[in-house]
Amino acid sequence: MATLTNGFLSKAHRFFTYLGVFYAVGILLLGIPTIQRYVLYQHIFRWPLFTDFNIPESSGLAPGKTLNLKLSTSDNITLGAWFILSDGYYQRNFHANGPDVPPITLDVAANALRKRPTILYLHGTAGNRATPSRIHHYSRWTSRLQVNVLAVDYRGFGDSGGQPDEAGLELDAYTAFQWLVDHGSLPMDILIVGHSLGTAVASNLAKRLVQENIKPRGLSLLAPFSSLSVVVETYPLFGVPILQPLQSFSLGRKLMKRLIREEFNTLSILQELNMPIFVAHATSDVEIPHWHSQTLIEHLLNPILPPSLNIPSAPGNTLSEEAFKAYKESMAKRHEARALLVKKKEVEKFGFVEEFEVRGHKITYVETHWGAHNLVGLQEGVQDEMGQMFGLGAI
Repeated sequence: MATLTNGFLSKAHRFFTYLGVFYAVGILLLGIPTIQRYVLYQHIFRWPLFTDFNIPESSGLAPGKTLNLKLSTSDNITLGAWFILSDGYYQRNFHANGPDVPPITLDVAANALRKRPTILYLHGTAGNRATPSRIHHYSRWTSRLQVNVLAVDYRGFGDSGGQPDEAGLELDAYTAFQWLVDHGSLPMDILIVGHSLGTAVASNLAKRLVQENIKPRGLSLLAPFSSLSVVVETYPLFGVPILQPLQSFSLGRKLMKRLIREEFNTLSILQELNMPIFVAHATSDVEIPHWHSQTLIEHLLNPILPPSLNIPSAPGNTLSEEAFKAYKESMAKRHEARALLVKKKEVEKFGFVEEFEVRGHKITYVETHWGAHNLVGLQEGVQDEMGQMFGLGAI
C-alpha cells in the first residue's frame, strides 16, 4: 500500500510540475508582441470562411441594399467596409422596383446619409463584418431604428490590410467617421456604436472627436469593459480564466502590467466624453461580466455625487470609531443623492433601465437578464431604449 501511495504521489508531483512549467511558458509566450496580438484580437479567425465581400447578398443582406467599400487611412492602410441603407429608404426607393433592383452607388449612399441618421458600427474581436450575429444587428437596426449602418473591418480583419493595434484601430474608426461626413452626413446624424472590444475603439474615437470639437449624435456601448488590464484578469480562454492566478500575488500583478501592451482604458477617458452615452449589458454575459458596465456608470456618476471617505487598505492600518462613523455617513449621503439623481425603471422579465444627466448630457444604462455577450444588442428592448434616447426609429 505504501508503494502504491508513493507511486501516486510521485506521478501527481510530476504532473503538477509539468503543468506549472507549461503555464509559465504559456505566460511568457503571451509577452511576445505577435502572439499577444493574435490572442487579443483573434483576427486570424476569419469567420465565416471564404466570404465574398463584394456580394453582401451572399451573407443574407437584401439585393442592392449594401455598398461594398474600400477606405484608405492616413497611414495608407486599406479597410473593407459595408454601407447598408436604412430599410425605409431602401423599401421606398429600390424595393418598389421589383426584382430589378439597381446596384447601390456612392450617389445613392450620399443621398441616404442626408435623409436618415447612421450608425457607425465598431465590432469586437474575431470574425469580420459578415459574421452572422453582426449581420443580424445590421438588419435589426436598419429596420427597427430606421438608420443606415456603416460597418468597418479594422486593419487585419476581414479583407482589410495591415495588423491591428490600439492606435491603428482608433485611426480606422476615425477614417470611417470621416468617410460618412465627407459623403454627406452631419456629425450630429452619426451614432457611434461599439460592441465588446469595439466599445474601447468607440470610446477612443469619441475622445478624439471631442478634442477636435466634433459632436456626434452620441456613443452607445454594448457589453463594454472598463480597461483591458482588468478584463484579462478573468477573461476565459477556452473556458478557463488562465491569467487569474497571477492576480493572487504582487509579482504576478506586476508581471501582468508588463505583459499587456495595449491599454484600451475606457474608464480613464469616459468623463472627458461630453456627449450622450448609452450603455447596455446582460447579466448572462460570462465573457465580460456586467459589473464592468456598472463600474463605468458609477464612474460617470462620481463627479455629481457627494464625496466619499476612503477606508485605509494597507496592512496594519486601523480605523478609529469616529473615522468609521464618518465613512458610513458619507456613503449614506452618496446613496441618498444617487437615488435622487438617477431615475430607475424596473422592467419585468427584462431587466432595468437607469437614466441621469451629467453636464447636460443624458446617460442611460440598460441591464438585461438575457443576451449573453454577443446578442445583447439584438434585444428589442435594448434597441427601443437606444432609439428613444437618440431619436431613432421614426420613418
